[in-house]
Amino acid sequence: MKLLIASDAWHPQVNGVVRSLEQMVRRAPEHGFEMALLSVADFRSLPLPGYTEIRLALAGRDRVAARWAKERPSHVHIATEGPIGFAARRHCLAHGLPFTTSYHTRFPEYLAARLPVPEAWSYAYLRRFHGAARGTMVSTPTLQAELEARGFTHLMRWTRGVDTERFRPAAPGEPPPAELAQLPRPLFLYVGRLAVEKNLSAFLSLDLPGTKVVVGDGPDRARLQALAPEARFLGTRTGAALASVYAACDAFVFPSLTDTFGIVLLEAMACGLPIAAFPVPGPNDVLSGTRVGILDHDLRAAALAALRLSRAECRQEALRRGWDVSADQFFGNIIEAHGGERGTRNAA
Repeated sequence: MKLLIASDAWHPQVNGVVRSLEQMVRRAPEHGFEMALLSVADFRSLPLPGYTEIRLALAGRDRVAARWAKERPSHVHIATEGPIGFAARRHCLAHGLPFTTSYHTRFPEYLAARLPVPEAWSYAYLRRFHGAARGTMVSTPTLQAELEARGFTHLMRWTRGVDTERFRPAAPGEPPPAELAQLPRPLFLYVGRLAVEKNLSAFLSLDLPGTKVVVGDGPDRARLQALAPEARFLGTRTGAALASVYAACDAFVFPSLTDTFGIVLLEAMACGLPIAAFPVPGPNDVLSGTRVGILDHDLRAAALAALRLSRAECRQEALRRGWDVSADQFFGNIIEAHGGERGTRNAA
């Protein structure tokens, strides 16, 4: 079996969509799949205005058809609703090929934060886009209920996970990153994209003791640094370098009001870092029923209360959230959406 994933999000982007797809590609052989990826690397592309690290592919019909003929996938998953996702969807519909999709990002809210585009218009487009799929994968029960209320159908659950070998507490005697070693404590950490939809100003404006630490980059960085010159902006970190920052801090603050999940929440937990967040979808789903985070409309109170939580319990909770569970759901959904079939290889 060969699964083709069509995604507008891929390297060098650093975000939850890319991390999730990386893990599925890595685990595909365990589930009997060979993988092919249709990404921005396959096309000429242009930078997204105002967000140059994201590139928009010029996904022409002929190039898509040629790639299909080369890969001959038996199954297709469309991960994003951008130009590549749209081109893959168009190809599948034109040739009568079944496919699945996934809903990662609240684009209607994000677009409305930047441009005067009514959310209802964006949701109408997304409902039509995903409505042609055999199944649309969503990360949490809250998101599933929200989308069902908006008329989305054939929704399937696909949770996210964390690499608990890479993201782990510091070993005894392991020094913190040099740039953190002399900072006043406690250290309150944010990791993620520096963009208006992440509501980062809600964290940076808090009156907290110690030091605010920010990891990530994005179009809002200059404004945010001007807002909080006392905060330490470390730029983008990945892999072991990112894990060491998590492990060296004292609490993780997640100010987003719109994230559909938040893989960084699991990464923080895996490094033994308790969480402070607003009581909104995403954090509610990830942290419900645990004692590893504080959810409060008063984010300052949540951040201070998180300092009293058990780091060991955070780690134990993360150990129950490995990527294996996520992969079982993802590939199970792929098979289920094809009626339990192993797929029919085609040259369309």
